[in-house]
Amino acid sequence: MRFSLERTDGQARAGTLHTAHGDIPTPAFAPVGTQATVKAVTTDQLHQLGARLILANTYHLYLRPGAERVQRLGGLHAFMGWTGPILTDSGGYQVFSLSATRKIDADGVAFRSHLDGSSHRLTPESAIAIQHSLGADIIMAFDECSPPYDRRTNEQAMSRTHAWAQRCLNAHRSGEQALFGIVQGGVFADLRQESAQFIASLPFAGIAIGGLSVGETKAEMHAMLEVVTAELPPARPRYLMGVGSPEDLVEAVERGIDLFDCVLPTRMARNHAALTPLGRLNLRNAAFADDPRPIDESCDCTTCRQHSRAYLRHLMVAQEMLAATLVSIHNLRTLIRLSEELRQAILEGRLAAYAAAFRASFRKHRSPEI
Repeated sequence: MRFSLERTDGQARAGTLHTAHGDIPTPAFAPVGTQATVKAVTTDQLHQLGARLILANTYHLYLRPGAERVQRLGGLHAFMGWTGPILTDSGGYQVFSLSATRKIDADGVAFRSHLDGSSHRLTPESAIAIQHSLGADIIMAFDECSPPYDRRTNEQAMSRTHAWAQRCLNAHRSGEQALFGIVQGGVFADLRQESAQFIASLPFAGIAIGGLSVGETKAEMHAMLEVVTAELPPARPRYLMGVGSPEDLVEAVERGIDLFDCVLPTRMARNHAALTPLGRLNLRNAAFADDPRPIDESCDCTTCRQHSRAYLRHLMVAQEMLAATLVSIHNLRTLIRLSEELRQAILEGRLAAYAAAFRASFRKHRSPEI
């Protein structure tokens, strides 16, 4: 993998990640395909939406169907029929979210499967080995994510993350895959600064920022991003993990972030909600029963070109599976299109004006129904 930085506008950056499976213009939003599938959306539809990178989950694929099976079947690209770049996370966040069934020590994490209760262990070395078997273009170091406000816990998690980062580098043997390190530190500026400096000192291909959007306020997240990005070298890509609302993308791009991923757009679609630049729509609301308009008249997705709010509400009320597909298509395209527009604004030196116009419109229409 190679990253070329093309233009800056303030702290914001426009660049391109060059991978063996294609280029990724940045800023870029990556749809999440946890179990080798972006829920309710086909790989052909993802290409049509303009997705240039998708994410898959190491923890889930390790448990089912198994990394060795995926490898025997040609790797993750062949297994899921996706020809573009893939990023796999390390499983660290899933271990964090399974706090009731896991035990962390200096060597790694012992946990019980959420599928059948069987016992398993992940270490930095095994997390890298699993990702080697899956064959993603970008893989992540194994880290420990902590609740944001407990300083002692965050100090311990950061120390483990740093020790594990070095072990991941030592275990990484695949020249075909780019390994990213992860910055931790909760909402503590001194810990975030220390972690960013340490991870940046190691020869990772890119740097991710973890442990945000896990319960802290928006203002705290923005403050931590400013602390971290000030310590990062400009030549390497920066990835904000698990963040993907439209307003968060704008704020983070202004602070120098290049890559994003989040389950939000597809999860919202399965719960009858649509993203728009002006706010969120609850499409199941009776107010849309006779509404002939698309979700967003400015949107170029196939859902908005072909279907009305009234039709989408009908599918939801009738509990038709197509509803999740059509709204997922729209929600994903909204974030991908926003990333494209942010990139163009950076290239043209007008990001501040674009972001100001976005915020003014979004705040004006922040109600859940528009």
